[in-house]
Amino acid sequence: QVQVVESGGDLVQPGGSLRLTCRWSGTFFSMFSLGWYRRAPGKQRELVATVNSLGTTSYADNVKGRFIISRDVVENTLYLQMSTLKPEDTAVYYCDVVVYNELGDRKTFWGRGTQVSVSA
Repeated sequence: QVQVVESGGDLVQPGGSLRLTCRWSGTFFSMFSLGWYRRAPGKQRELVATVNSLGTTSYADNVKGRFIISRDVVENTLYLQMSTLKPEDTAVYYCDVVVYNELGDRKTFWGRGTQVSVSA
């Protein structure tokens, strides 16, 4: 089992910056990918950014140039650096950790989310 915990969410002014942190623990055979998703009130969860096992990153179009995803696998930590924040970035942000177990099965684990609110 893998435990995932997000932190760093806060209330921030439009145009401001914020860094989210995801930390994971537990046992797994190998890492497959890491990602950030978000869900705004009344909307479906959407992909924000991912990084795969080779370090390749991918971003949603509406956050490109503003958000940066990074990882520190030694410290079991994933970051989302957010800048030029907009009110539409307001959402609960979730960390997704995808791993392989010893049998070669891929498993997905989610944190409970951290609230980001962008408002004047």
